[in-house]
Amino acid sequence: MLKNQKTRLIIYGILGLIVLGKTAISPDKTAEELYPIYAAASSKFMEVDGRNIHYRDEGEGEVIVLIHGTGASLHTWQAWAEELRKNYRVIRLDLPAYGLTGADPEKRYGSKDYVDLIDAFLTQLEVEKFYIGGNSLGGLVAWLYTSYHDEKVDKLLLLDPSGFPFDTTPMVIQLAKTPVLNLFIRYFTPKGFIEKNLKEVYYDQSLIEQATIDRYYDLTLYDKNRQAFIDRAYIEREDYTERLKEIKSPTLILWGEEDAWIPVGDAKKFKAALPQAVVRIMPKTGHVPMEERPTESLAIALEFLND
Repeated sequence: MLKNQKTRLIIYGILGLIVLGKTAISPDKTAEELYPIYAAASSKFMEVDGRNIHYRDEGEGEVIVLIHGTGASLHTWQAWAEELRKNYRVIRLDLPAYGLTGADPEKRYGSKDYVDLIDAFLTQLEVEKFYIGGNSLGGLVAWLYTSYHDEKVDKLLLLDPSGFPFDTTPMVIQLAKTPVLNLFIRYFTPKGFIEKNLKEVYYDQSLIEQATIDRYYDLTLYDKNRQAFIDRAYIEREDYTERLKEIKSPTLILWGEEDAWIPVGDAKKFKAALPQAVVRIMPKTGHVPMEERPTESLAIALEFLND
């Protein structure tokens, strides 16, 4: 039954692509188009093992490293960064496959690949001790990094982190993994499709600004990012949760109660694996608390950091 359903989807996808035709193709956007908009004066680029990493390093004081989630970029932390940089040194980067870092020629998109990248990146910056935080995929990268380098991490902040297997998969990832249908993502990608995904990760959809939709859309279309997204979808996911026991660093688990992508029940799983963790659940909040409710989520994070 499932196989027949998938076959029908592929057939409908072929018909849909034929109807859309060449006139509906959305070409990749170039660096010349997007750098003036999304590479601010504080933006820098660093080559790390053949990858041109877009990052921002702002403020002075204790170091906080922030890692974005699937489909996002360092801009998702903008509101947090503007406040934190008054008292901290805030470092954020675009992971390969996303933002202005773009595709990795060697397709190193696994979770451990990202961990190794973060370590090499921070080594080049000569950062040896820091707080680290991440959302969704970035949360997975943050806790997995900490499991290998706990001695470097003062405190760990996890916002709706991924890691534990769960039954549902966001539609955009299902599409990326489906032959023929993923051509829709690769070549057509209407802005309404990006807006729909944003509405899935926000609980209060009235908080989604047009500038936010435009940013996600533009950076999704950045040179080869869509193909990189598809390449990532095909990577076999590994369950690293056994490594959580290696983490001794104080940890904050912050979750949007209305998260439609990763169930809030996973907060209990992380707490069980990290007895030292503090759990905070934000009501009326979706998958991206730092973006949907930056003031409230940052207040919780600062209370944890200052404790």
